[in-house]
Amino acid sequence: MKLTTPDIDGAAPRAAHRTELVGLTREELTEFAVANNMRPFRGQQLVEWIYRHGVNDFAAMTNIARVDRERFAEIATISTLSVKREERSTDGTRKFLFELADRKTVETVLIPEGERRTLCLSTQVGCAMGCRFCLTAQQGLERHLTAGEIVDQLLSVQRLTGERMTNAVFMGMGEPLHNFDAVVRAVQVLTDDRGIGLSARRVTVSTSGLVPKIHDLIHAQGVRFALAVSLNATTDTVRDEVMPINRRYPIRELVGALEAYSRERRDMGFVEYVLLGGVNDTVADAHRLANLLRRVRCKINLIPYNAVAGAAYEAPTGEAVEDFRQILLAEGYSVFTRKARGDDISAACGQLRQETGG
Repeated sequence: MKLTTPDIDGAAPRAAHRTELVGLTREELTEFAVANNMRPFRGQQLVEWIYRHGVNDFAAMTNIARVDRERFAEIATISTLSVKREERSTDGTRKFLFELADRKTVETVLIPEGERRTLCLSTQVGCAMGCRFCLTAQQGLERHLTAGEIVDQLLSVQRLTGERMTNAVFMGMGEPLHNFDAVVRAVQVLTDDRGIGLSARRVTVSTSGLVPKIHDLIHAQGVRFALAVSLNATTDTVRDEVMPINRRYPIRELVGALEAYSRERRDMGFVEYVLLGGVNDTVADAHRLANLLRRVRCKINLIPYNAVAGAAYEAPTGEAVEDFRQILLAEGYSVFTRKARGDDISAACGQLRQETGG
């Protein structure tokens, strides 16, 4: 698969002289082993130890010959994130503030529900999209995360909790498709059935509307996941205000890209709609949304805004949320209203990082 290079600043720091193994695909780990005069199956053993068992110490890889373990320790590293702060909600939600090697921080959220363990992953330190309702956007973009730093969020949470994640959503800090190459590589690692083994149906990548990158995904080979588009308005006037990316890629163009994605990939997409009190939550908005998505195979996630101190917007009323939902249901859409989680902790994206000073 040929990957494109991100066309906006924010590159991750260059790797050190030893090769970082977290974030490499199974094929790349095999190539790494062979390049260092080892048998190809050593690469598969690395996949199993690092990704399936979460081991970050070569000495613990007991079915690898000692001479090879010692060689790996000389030429490679297995990164681990350090927890700078953690908050736990009474509803079971856990939010981690991870510190990276360069001392920058990102947030990761574990959301348990029944047997499901969903991890909300960050893809950038900060964000360049400027969405006015998002705290992360107020912090600006500092840099992209590497594929390894994205994958390591999941590996680290599994080590910390002793639980295996069942779902992953790329909905944390950053715009995933702005960091296209690293996100595609991370999805490949997460969904490799010989490694971490998440089902492609249980991995969701969200975008604020980078239309060219959605078209790139249509043609991407060897990678599958659910695509979610954060729409959040039904007129360009409102979306220009709340999501500045709309001035570059307006609503009709974005919906057209989602239609093409669902048609060409034969995948049902998701449309995320954050309901902002008195801004985009009217009956007229609900009818316009139904008409906009008429040609798109999608499910709609309604997300009542989680208002925080100093925010420019307010949460919608329960009545407005229910009226909006009923209109969409009557139009034949599958509609889900996301339940608020972690209200008693710093649950909003970017809030925990902001409170600790980044």
